[in-house]
Amino acid sequence: MLKQLFSKLESAFAADLGQQGDQAGLSRHQAMAGLLSEVAMADHDIDEREKKTKKARICQLLSLESTQAESLLEQARQHSEHATSLYEYTDKLRDLDPHTRILLIEAMWSVAYADENIDPLEEAVIRKTAELLYVDHADFIRAKLTVIDNDERD
Repeated sequence: MLKQLFSKLESAFAADLGQQGDQAGLSRHQAMAGLLSEVAMADHDIDEREKKTKKARICQLLSLESTQAESLLEQARQHSEHATSLYEYTDKLRDLDPHTRILLIEAMWSVAYADENIDPLEEAVIRKTAELLYVDHADFIRAKLTVIDNDERD
């Protein structure tokens, strides 16, 4: 019985180490795409407008071509299904300059508001990300208002 317990513990530790290895391999681009995917999936209703906005914003943020963005977002979606926390993503983004951090938060608001409704779960993901990236609350709110104001002008 003790052997079985040790065997199960070994398996659990090995699986945990494997997951940590996967996290260590997450690139900055994958982390940014992952955060946009987390916002889109937060309310469990991925609207086609959110998909289009995710793609457009990741192209804009990272200066990518459409096919590169699609591939990156697919990788991010797959990783997001197994992610345990936002820290997996934000840990890779701590060395971003403050302006880029704000642009990322703004991109997250764009995805959340693409369906013209900001779900409280989407807002919670963005708020937590802003906190983990040390984005000032004023910049967090300013990014939200910028997205809403830009949508109302269109």
